[in-house]
Amino acid sequence: MNVGMLWLDDDRSRSLDEKVKRAVDYYREKYGHMPELCLVNKKMLSEEKRVGKVSVQPQAAILPHHFWLGMKPV
Repeated sequence: MNVGMLWLDDDRSRSLDEKVKRAVDYYREKYGHMPELCLVNKKMLSEEKRVGKVSVQPQAAILPHHFWLGMKPV
């Protein structure tokens, strides 16, 4: 993913799924469509999972508590 929206959520009382859902809702409201992909730091997630229709993938380059949402590369 080359272009996307960066979201910060360091609220320790929320689960990873809740954080992703909040970020996805904001993305959808702002851009008018659902993101396909959400990249998170490897410390937050060990292997790929789905939250709703969004693929959540761990990446070393993403800062902790940050969520990079966007579309899968073509």
